[in-house]
Amino acid sequence: MAAWSTRTAESTDLAQLRSLLSDSCEPSVVPSPAVLCSAIERGSVRVAASGAVLVGCVVAERPSSGHVRVSAIAVRAATRRQGVATRLLAETVEAHQGPDSPLISALAGHEDVALSRLLLACGFLGTRLMHGSGPGASVRIHYQHQSRVAYLDPDARHLVSVDNREQLSESLAPSDHAVTALVPLGDGWAFEMARFEQDDPAMLQSGEAAAGIAFAGSILAAITFLLGFAFSSTRFPDDVRLLLIGATFSTVLSLIVYASAAGELARIRSNSFGKIMKWGNVLSEYGGVLPFLISLPVTYAQASGNPWTTMVLALVLSAAIAWYERSEFSIARRFQRSPGEVTLMVLTAAAPTVGAGLVAAGATSWPWTTVLVIALSARTWLYLFRRGAEADIAERRQWRIR
Repeated sequence: MAAWSTRTAESTDLAQLRSLLSDSCEPSVVPSPAVLCSAIERGSVRVAASGAVLVGCVVAERPSSGHVRVSAIAVRAATRRQGVATRLLAETVEAHQGPDSPLISALAGHEDVALSRLLLACGFLGTRLMHGSGPGASVRIHYQHQSRVAYLDPDARHLVSVDNREQLSESLAPSDHAVTALVPLGDGWAFEMARFEQDDPAMLQSGEAAAGIAFAGSILAAITFLLGFAFSSTRFPDDVRLLLIGATFSTVLSLIVYASAAGELARIRSNSFGKIMKWGNVLSEYGGVLPFLISLPVTYAQASGNPWTTMVLALVLSAAIAWYERSEFSIARRFQRSPGEVTLMVLTAAAPTVGAGLVAAGATSWPWTTVLVIALSARTWLYLFRRGAEADIAERRQWRIR
């Protein structure tokens, strides 16, 4: 067990913090007393303490609502190489993550190998070379924490010695290049430079809107076919006909929403594309796809008249819906779950079996349809009005080599 623990700094720690920073950092990076007091008041200073003695700290400042800058990292010499700085920095990053995560950045001298290794190990990438003013001014690398997945080209990497300022500046000049690692060479340390693939957000969003329109159109065609069969059969339950009519309306509505997303992308550009797509995705799944799939065993029961094969089909479909609900492909996985939502998911998965059993037995199916409509409507309301955007889900926050 570590002989130290971490916590948020308090005002009583100010004297020890100033002493720790003065003893462990260059004078140029030590925050002024006013800046340090302000950071403590905002809760932006994390400290590691061994008993009553501070052995490490990370000081962050927030110059704007969208930017957090790690201004100082300090660890006492006797406590180094124990993971103090790594843990403090990780906790600082975690404290600022959320739906509207700000950019988290830090500066490190291009020859400060220890600090660069720490930042790179904690998910930071070196993106820019910052030149100081005046003759003999220091050169520092701007590091920023990666908040989303990015892909790099494994064949477009090279090494630059840490003391080769000119080559380092040239390598970081393109916006798609970054420092991704620090590696030892025979004559010292070198930065590993990599080229990241630059995504075109407009093209990606356009493709997503087109896929949504194509998918909703296909589902609408299938529901329309099933609805035609329902009206041509005199034995088809009226409540299931109404369920399919509602699915048709919801799917048409999702098509309109997807078309609005395409218009938002093409000309309106109010930065609400994600919100519009959430409406389309939820309406098409819980208003169109699931009612259509749940109605299939009922349709088969009417067409075949065989209760055994009907129940086998219904059980298989219930198992498939249950697997889908738990898979990473489900719309529900993009939102936070609650116990009540899990109950609604169970009702949805059991609906094909219950509905097919009632129809095969010739029993009244109105109660089943009512419960199903309530469950799907509750899920639609939950995701549209009680959850944030789909982007609010936890993402894999690291870059990958493809």
